[in-house]
Amino acid sequence: MQIARIAAIVAVAWLFYGPIPVSASVLNMGDSFAVLAGSTVTNTGSSTVNGDIGVWPGSSITGYGSITHTGVVHQTDTIAQFAQADVTTAYNGLEAMSFTSVLSGDLGGLTLTSGVYKYSSSAQLTGTLLLDAENNNGAYWVFQIGTTLTTASGAAIQVINVGSNQGSDDGVFWQIGSSATLGTGTAFEGNILADQSITLNTGASVLNGRVLAMNGAVTMDGNTVSNVCPAPNNGPGFNGGLYFDSLGNIQPLGPQNPSTVPEPASMAILTLGLVGLGYRKKRLQK
Repeated sequence: MQIARIAAIVAVAWLFYGPIPVSASVLNMGDSFAVLAGSTVTNTGSSTVNGDIGVWPGSSITGYGSITHTGVVHQTDTIAQFAQADVTTAYNGLEAMSFTSVLSGDLGGLTLTSGVYKYSSSAQLTGTLLLDAENNNGAYWVFQIGTTLTTASGAAIQVINVGSNQGSDDGVFWQIGSSATLGTGTAFEGNILADQSITLNTGASVLNGRVLAMNGAVTMDGNTVSNVCPAPNNGPGFNGGLYFDSLGNIQPLGPQNPSTVPEPASMAILTLGLVGLGYRKKRLQK
């Protein structure tokens, strides 16, 4: 009877929590990286990187001596390998999301609210792109770009009208079918997940995000890349707003918060623990 009662309680708890997020971030182990490459990481000039630097399956990191680095270097190690696997999973999940609208032409001059935006081929950014959170927490923007992303010199992305969390739980993701090139002096926002390479021209910055190249190189030239948002957007590099559900699909986070909702694994542990307590109590009563 005791075990049956415990099982009923766990079942009710499971129903109460509803569709339970199983991951607090779709990037998983990729979270700790600011720069991750598949083949090589190359740097010229004085660059600043806040977050881990890694490469896998390649092994070359050149110009590291000119990088002011806060983080750990993972050069062809297991951490970089697992991170690449998680980035690939996130890439595929982002690509599979249903899109809000199809875009064409230049992103510059647009103001976009939360949603999934699809380019069938290449995308360009000249001028400034505004991402409007509409004063909501957990805002997200996913850009599904079929081939390449190219920004012009001095291009910029700005996240505006953030919610009470000051944008710390917002997410900006760029799923690039081929390669990304950030023009000189570009002020970029968000996480670039590129199937091939990512090139940051002189002075380009990614202050709130990551550059994650799955198969090709990451090339830097006097850049700043940080996976920790500076004030006022204090948070983990715009990696929020989304989660993997129990079926492996990426969903908008909405009102749920994976940091406070038990994951299936946690629920399983809770179940075993409660059953164990019930069994022990039964033994002691004999």
